[in-house]
Amino acid sequence: MITTPTVAVVAPGNMGAGVGRRLTENKVTVLTSLAGRSEESAKRARDAGMRPVEERALAEADFFLSIVPPADALSLASRLAPVLTEANRKPIYIECNAVSPATMQKMANVIAKTGCPFVGAGIIGPPPRPGSTNTKIYVSGPAAKDVTRLNDFGLIVRVLEGPLTAASALKMSYAGITKGFTALGTAMMLAASRGGSVEALKAELAESRPDLLRYLSNQVPSMYSKAYRWVAELDEIAAFVGEEFPERDMLQAAARLYERIAEDFEDRKDEIGKLDRFLEKS
Repeated sequence: MITTPTVAVVAPGNMGAGVGRRLTENKVTVLTSLAGRSEESAKRARDAGMRPVEERALAEADFFLSIVPPADALSLASRLAPVLTEANRKPIYIECNAVSPATMQKMANVIAKTGCPFVGAGIIGPPPRPGSTNTKIYVSGPAAKDVTRLNDFGLIVRVLEGPLTAASALKMSYAGITKGFTALGTAMMLAASRGGSVEALKAELAESRPDLLRYLSNQVPSMYSKAYRWVAELDEIAAFVGEEFPERDMLQAAARLYERIAEDFEDRKDEIGKLDRFLEKS
């Protein structure tokens, strides 16, 4: 007989709410915290069937999934550590954020003091949608196999052999390719706009590399609203590459580009307008 677990998901952003909805659709009770969250977050939680509780009650879950912007991951672990330490039950703490192995290990050290098992994880794919199978949660560490229990409740969990940070290393590598290429394409489209070669570049891409043009046409516009979250992620990827390697600077430059795009998205949308004009009718 399969026993249905209780899962805590913090926070109900797009990914957290998507994971929460997938679980509630499979009859799982999903707890979350709305402390300091916006009404938009509260609505996502309601729509996903998640149950808002005080942070202390999150420890009543069997599994705790940390799904927050990368820059907030360590502070969340530190903030919840006293609550988890005092709790009689010890949920498995699953760190799902896009952070470097070094940052992942820091969080593992914080959670180890609470008595909770810690699993390093990395999510690859978009927020889950009904019927979709393209969102995977890779997990690693001594307790990773315990998380495969969630495969019975709508999630796709894959265990990686190796150290606790193996899933983090996979996420950094994969995101470095996808978000790094999106940054490169963004940078060169903006450079073409400044250099007067927009139409020629677009025509050549359409002729010789239509696959790249299609990719950029899909990925760049969807990046605008997420760029603010990608800043810390690209900095983490740069740290993963290592300061002794010059390509680290490439990833740090991508982080600064996303920082600029995020500011432009919230303000004049000048550069975003140039990108949209490049990609229109692609």
